[in-house]
Amino acid sequence: MTAYYNEIDPYAAQWLRNLIDAGLIPAGDVDQRSIADVAAADVRGYRQCHFFAGLGGWPEALWLAGQQNAAVWTGSCPCQPFSLAGSRRGFADDRHLWPEWLRLIRECGPAIVLGEQVASATSWLGLVRSDLETLGYAVGAIPIEAASADSDQLRDRFWFVAHVDEKRAGQGLQRGWELGRPGFDPKDSARPVEHAAGFGWGEGWTEHELRSGGITAAVASVGKRQVIECPDGKWRSLPPPGVRWLGNGIPARVAKLRAFGNAIDPRPAAAFIKAAAEVIGAH
Repeated sequence: MTAYYNEIDPYAAQWLRNLIDAGLIPAGDVDQRSIADVAAADVRGYRQCHFFAGLGGWPEALWLAGQQNAAVWTGSCPCQPFSLAGSRRGFADDRHLWPEWLRLIRECGPAIVLGEQVASATSWLGLVRSDLETLGYAVGAIPIEAASADSDQLRDRFWFVAHVDEKRAGQGLQRGWELGRPGFDPKDSARPVEHAAGFGWGEGWTEHELRSGGITAAVASVGKRQVIECPDGKWRSLPPPGVRWLGNGIPARVAKLRAFGNAIDPRPAAAFIKAAAEVIGAH
């Protein structure tokens, strides 16, 4: 299978080529142009298209979910316009590139679209849902923390799937999701805690560090790990309090950190893909 990867960052684009050469992601073509310069004719004929491809997290997630051969488009639009850590210019930010991706979706009509965005971007998600439903797609989205799929970081993100709503779809939209064999089944790392106050705060994060960062959820100590109450009512392990990237002499350290920072965690993505495939396959 030949896949299409669109990634404007030269360092990340070369990383994708290295992964392809190593056989770790599907063979394909890496396009370093801005998505604004990509035409529909450039991507037609590819079974998979990965936009804002980063380090290849989406094809890795598809493999983990047993959907490595699915005909699908994926994308993680830049989060900086909507991230709480950024300038928060939102739709006025030049890095708001959803309209460009929507243009290609409208012109090519992929059967399945998978995407991700920071959990604070509720207005962005509303726009995406509205735009895709207008094109005849059925859309579903859910916030999933990376910590819920055995990651050592919270990394709260919205994950969405859009597929052809056959009752509403217009001409030109492809059909169907090719279900693969059963794949990734993430462990549920939830820890039952009945009375958080009785377990103490524990070692690791201090209350001041978490509260000053805007986290208001209950925290408790179970065994040697701290756990936090998540929005779904489950308790999950907190990541360690700070991974420090202070080492000197690491080649291309800044480029690596930028690439890592923009990459998705494939574990929650795989859990979402598997659930989405089961729901779509049932209909």
